Amino acid sequence: MSGSFSVAGSRVDYGSHRLHPNTDPRVLADLQGLLGDDLQLRPRNGRLHVGDAWVGFPLRALDLARRLPPGLLARIGLDSLTRPLRRRVPGNYAEALRGSLGPALYESLYEPFAQKLWGLPGAGLDVEQARRRVTADTPWKIAAKMLRRGHGNGQGQVFRYPVRGFGQIAETLADAAVDAGTDLRLDTNVTSVEVLDDRVRLTTDTGATLSAPQLFTTIPLPVLARITTPQPPAGALHASAGLRFRAMLLVYVVHDGRPWTAYDAHYVPDPSTPVTRVSEPANYRESRHDPADSTVLCFEIPCSLDDEVWHASDDDLAALAADTVSRLGLPTLRVVGVETRRLRRVYPIYTTGYQRHLEGIDSWADELPRVTTFGRLGMFVHDNSHHAIAMAYDAVEALGDEGFDSAAWAAARRRFAGHVVED
Repeated sequence: MSGSFSVAGSRVDYGSHRLHPNTDPRVLADLQGLLGDDLQLRPRNGRLHVGDAWVGFPLRALDLARRLPPGLLARIGLDSLTRPLRRRVPGNYAEALRGSLGPALYESLYEPFAQKLWGLPGAGLDVEQARRRVTADTPWKIAAKMLRRGHGNGQGQVFRYPVRGFGQIAETLADAAVDAGTDLRLDTNVTSVEVLDDRVRLTTDTGATLSAPQLFTTIPLPVLARITTPQPPAGALHASAGLRFRAMLLVYVVHDGRPWTAYDAHYVPDPSTPVTRVSEPANYRESRHDPADSTVLCFEIPCSLDDEVWHASDDDLAALAADTVSRLGLPTLRVVGVETRRLRRVYPIYTTGYQRHLEGIDSWADELPRVTTFGRLGMFVHDNSHHAIAMAYDAVEALGDEGFDSAAWAAARRRFAGHVVED
């Protein structure tokens, strides 16, 4: 998901990705050292569709006052004043955000987004989903973020992005790793993980075996449970089956002309379309490499593997994209090409009570000798790429001459629990 590839001569990403200002300083310093001027600092310039209107994203007070329907603004204001009356311990995502933000904002924005992103109504999602995904969880925090524009580290207002797409970060790190002696094997599927007395042995789909005293892995936890020997206890294996992921269909539409709009991304909670975001990668950067006469748009469609849209043809998906922009009042698409990518595991779904499933398999994985799991899928978290890189730094630092420092890694994991996702 952190890679990039070319469509019609334009580098595109697997969805919308940015390097956020709250990236760990040690990670950011290394990336700046490796990428140099190719890592550009860019202003955020998105839009959010709410209340049948487009508002700037990041939010701006004057823009909201001008564009939101007066009735919705009045309801949001009233919800802010009555928030003390809604104080109670929330039992799920819906109760947490309805109580903190108020019914108006929740029903117009967060509930439809939840249904589209994770395939469940807010009442079916754990309260942890709100903590992990919503940084400004009260109207006053939203107002404070708007007032802080231009101050602080620029969080939410600017981002860093490589001139050759977000994947240039992974490519540059890979090149540096190879230069340092890494044996990098791409397009290689691991079919088994065997934990031995003094090492861990992997087998690949070609029949090759690899072994080392320590394994760092980002394999999805349920998959790791299925392919590891010795197998987890029956209870842990059963728990892993309770962890669910949301798939993502990415539709890349080549548009005749450039730019399509001046915005980098459009966020779409609107339930009339399955699309949640439309991004224009060329607007994330200044690059002489991008075609001058065309641009590529990425339509993100979260779904399940058994949904009809997962199996749709490119022509049908291009028609869905055209219908979406028409419904939302966006510029007409002049389609000259379309490509699709299908990702089977993108968003962990925090169903109500998911922790008991996660704890059952995570405790087994955490106790595996010489095996360290981390990353978005390896820890069943929603973290951004900069979080995953920071995890890797901590994992490496825990590996010393005397072996792996489990106490240092446990402390790092406690820090990871405070991560909050930036969109």
